[in-house]
Amino acid sequence: MEEISLQGTGVALVTPFNEDLSVDEEAYLRLVEYVVEGGVDFLVLFGTTGESPTVLLQEKERILKKVDALLHGKVPIVIGFGGNNTSELVKQIKAFDFTGASYILSVVPYYNKPSQEGMIAHFQAVAEVSPLPVILYNVPGRTVVNMEPETTIMLANSSPKFVAIKDATDNVDKFMSLMAKKPVSFKVFAGDDALTFPFLALGAHGTISVIANAYPSFFSKMVSACLKNNWETARKYHYMILPLLHTLLTMGNPAGIKAILSMKNLIKHQFRLPLVPLPEEKIRILKKAVDDFENATKYENVK
Repeated sequence: MEEISLQGTGVALVTPFNEDLSVDEEAYLRLVEYVVEGGVDFLVLFGTTGESPTVLLQEKERILKKVDALLHGKVPIVIGFGGNNTSELVKQIKAFDFTGASYILSVVPYYNKPSQEGMIAHFQAVAEVSPLPVILYNVPGRTVVNMEPETTIMLANSSPKFVAIKDATDNVDKFMSLMAKKPVSFKVFAGDDALTFPFLALGAHGTISVIANAYPSFFSKMVSACLKNNWETARKYHYMILPLLHTLLTMGNPAGIKAILSMKNLIKHQFRLPLVPLPEEKIRILKKAVDDFENATKYENVK
């Protein structure tokens, strides 16, 4: 299997919905064009930010085909395929048409609280049936359990199918342990926008970003500056956007980013239950943070 070619800024795309809660396909493709024109390096469809638990397999397949037809291979496509019922997830992967996708992103099983041995067995079952390379996804804030660096390294060494990880942890010590001991070809992507700059400084290969939905050009420039060792520029961009990222964190994901995208008239502020739109009070707080950021960076060609 070829070494993973992903690097730089990936965007964890939201899933826009219409008022009747059907997938807003026009808005989805409009958002894809917006972020690709903004300079992102790859797309992630139907991850956490994409409200994957509420999206049907048929909807995922239909959107993947439409995005692939729109892009014609312009940037790689990663598609989320995770779950906490291993046998059901295996069936879904076997039945799915992955045409157009280059990788799958698979999250640590949530709610069950598996042991490290359980995680290994789960992901090995996924790799065995996946027609595509697998990007692991560690997000203990949502899954409750953390995939330890040793577990990630064991998986990376066990099969060429495991090519990367999205690490959405805030434990710098564990992150450094992973970076120090991982196989050379195995890539690590930051999974927390506010920690992207420091994680890139520690050797990460890029990020899978939420804020890049709304500001793909700005965030891509920051990541690119890091990867080119232009730390002065990257640091400036990091501290410009950090207050907005901190405000966004208090809004919940994807509620906050969808609110920003609706402010920019890119999507409707619609969700499938159990998620709901932000209340007006939080909208006002977020709008001020957005205005402050855009005013502070108006000479940086923010998009």
